[in-house]
Amino acid sequence: MSPDTAALAEIEHRFRQMHAASRSAPAWDKATRLDLLSRLRKAIVTSREEIADAIAADFGTRAREETLMAEILPCCTLIQHTMKNLGSWMGPEKRPTAITFWPGKSRVHYQPKGVVLVVAPWNYPVQLALAPLATAIAAGNRVIVKPSELTPRTSDVLARLVEHALGPDIAAVAIGGPDVAAGLSALPFDHILFTGSTAVGHKVMAAAAQHLTPVTLELGGKSPTIVDSPRDIAIAAEKIARGKLLNAGQTCIAPDYALVQSKLMDAFVGAYAAATAKLYPSVVGNPQYSAIVNGRHYDRLMGLLDDATRKGATVTPIDPARELAAGSAGSSNGRKIAPTLVTNVRDDMAIMQEEIFGPLLPVLPYGTLDEAIGYVNARPRPLALYYFGEDARRADEVVARTTSGGVTLNDTLLHFAQEAMPFGGIGPSGMGGYHGREGFLTFSHAKSTFVQSRFALTGLVSPPYGATFARVMKAALRRAAGRDAA
Repeated sequence: MSPDTAALAEIEHRFRQMHAASRSAPAWDKATRLDLLSRLRKAIVTSREEIADAIAADFGTRAREETLMAEILPCCTLIQHTMKNLGSWMGPEKRPTAITFWPGKSRVHYQPKGVVLVVAPWNYPVQLALAPLATAIAAGNRVIVKPSELTPRTSDVLARLVEHALGPDIAAVAIGGPDVAAGLSALPFDHILFTGSTAVGHKVMAAAAQHLTPVTLELGGKSPTIVDSPRDIAIAAEKIARGKLLNAGQTCIAPDYALVQSKLMDAFVGAYAAATAKLYPSVVGNPQYSAIVNGRHYDRLMGLLDDATRKGATVTPIDPARELAAGSAGSSNGRKIAPTLVTNVRDDMAIMQEEIFGPLLPVLPYGTLDEAIGYVNARPRPLALYYFGEDARRADEVVARTTSGGVTLNDTLLHFAQEAMPFGGIGPSGMGGYHGREGFLTFSHAKSTFVQSRFALTGLVSPPYGATFARVMKAALRRAAGRDAA
């Protein structure tokens, strides 16, 4: 029996136990859920150095500071926000009752769906596993997490952390490769949350359809940045560089390409290069600049640059310490790729067709704001959109006339960090969302409940139909039709 076969058999057994418990045991009360969340948060904080070491080992280079900022802190912040608001989220929600049915009462009760599968990616292997895990537990569910096989050391830490904090009857971590992921997706879960590529998202959704399992897909795409009229081009360029180069661009909501007003092109290119050199004065030998996760992804990114160069693009690596060979953007030793500007790009280049997921930034000029908006709208709807400009009316126009999963104005990435707002994509960049109350609702079943009064008007519209029925129905229709009644 192969390791993946054994792992799948074990996790299927755990799923059956969780599934049976979710159908027979009463839903956890608020105190139980708060205790589980508190235990999970404590385990994350206690294990933060072990987590940072494991992620660094999996990537080759990943700064401890970056892991604390982008993995540990967001998990703790989300749990804190959830614990603070859980009582109000859990309670029955009163809804208006039509006058026809007075004095009856309408309520919505939020119940756990049952057993949830969370399929997490490799780029933020802790945050994107534990944040949805915490949200699903807050909604009262049992959870199985499938982390990426590309970060095996981190997966081992996650398995110990989750089972120690929550217990195997509450949550489990399924370790293995694509066969384990495929086997899990075929089980009758009550909800699946998948974060990853659009191609794999198709497979997950197809597998879930066999059991009519609802899915939340957090995918990606080419998130645009529109540089319109910032007060200070240097500040705008630095904010874009920070968002682009976090985790060496291996971020699903990283700026994928920049649309820059034609008159600002030269200034932006210079400012971006200067900002990048300030943030990362060296590349290959810099422990604060992340490596590309593995050789396959490194080769894919270098292939994007080779394709762009062959088709006439200008490729400009930003290598302040001159660590790379002349004309090269990367070093296979350590899988480091320098922050790289790509100009004179065309739509037929692979770099403009694929999500980049690396530190390469294509920069395209535009003339009018209508042209920039048209360019974005002619392409698949992105997970994020960024706009830099001081004219509030033009910013509002961009927000109103484009569709994306989320927007940050005059900065990048930060809409993701707002726990009171939902996070998710649309169309090719995903469906559904989580974070905040919307996350709680994602993993909950909203059960409508109508409480009938002893004295109800519904008896007036029961057979045998006659004059009373006619008068009541005429009044009801007049009220419902409003001005159209005439």
